[in-house]
Amino acid sequence: MNAIEIKGLKKNLCDFNLSIDNFEIEKGLITGFVGKNGAGKTTTINLIMEFIEKDSGSIKIFDREFNGKELDIKEKFGYVGDKSGFMAETTLKSIKSSISSFYSSWDEDLYKNLMNRLELTETKTYKDCSKGQQKKFEIVMALSHRPEILIMDEPTANLDPIVRDDVMAIIQEMMEQYELTVFYSTHITSDLEDVCDSIAFIEDGKIFLKGYREDVIESHKIVKGRLDLLNEETKKYFVSINKNDFGFEGLTNDYNGLFELLGEEAVYSRPKIEEILKFYIRG
Repeated sequence: MNAIEIKGLKKNLCDFNLSIDNFEIEKGLITGFVGKNGAGKTTTINLIMEFIEKDSGSIKIFDREFNGKELDIKEKFGYVGDKSGFMAETTLKSIKSSISSFYSSWDEDLYKNLMNRLELTETKTYKDCSKGQQKKFEIVMALSHRPEILIMDEPTANLDPIVRDDVMAIIQEMMEQYELTVFYSTHITSDLEDVCDSIAFIEDGKIFLKGYREDVIESHKIVKGRLDLLNEETKKYFVSINKNDFGFEGLTNDYNGLFELLGEEAVYSRPKIEEILKFYIRG
């Protein structure tokens, strides 16, 4: 079953156009959403959350059409975005008291447990928290009503690596406990290397590559070799190529075909998510 289904989604924003023909986010998985700044990640999330109105298309949440007015569907979401909207002068305890009243599923014990694990103090005002502490509190607030879908837009940008690991460990624990679905938008692709189950790449408002993480990675190879190995025939097998005085490095999505031509004259390796993104954008 899919947690989110997008079909024919379009949005025009001045000089930017978003167009997603078909995109499914599978229930119970972490789906990574990657692209450079301005590629359309936040716009897509804003449309899913109904923060902005779509021009056309449909968005279904657990097979139900969502237009932003269905309160029972809204309660299924947990959201961590670029800006929290929390009042700077307010204590974390007061923010919690205000927001928790909107959720019938609010779990006070879970809230206290997460605050303790992430070493947050309720008596602090939001403005007196560091950027990292603010982001940790936003994550606590997003999880404490036990959402069915957690949407995160650049959630770890202000967190150090140790805290990022702690946050991801908490999220994975909650996924195991009650099949939480996570949609994770980021430009820090290293966050997704080991944790995401599926992944989608977006550029210029269009998703150009998607699938299960391992399938996407295994269907590509980084290829390095001498410049004289490149010709009109071999170049056809590359997504894009970087050249320098010592040789070339490229990305192929047809390893078998390219290996028949280059054989062991070239060196092949498993790409990272960041490398796949960079080579497609350059191409």
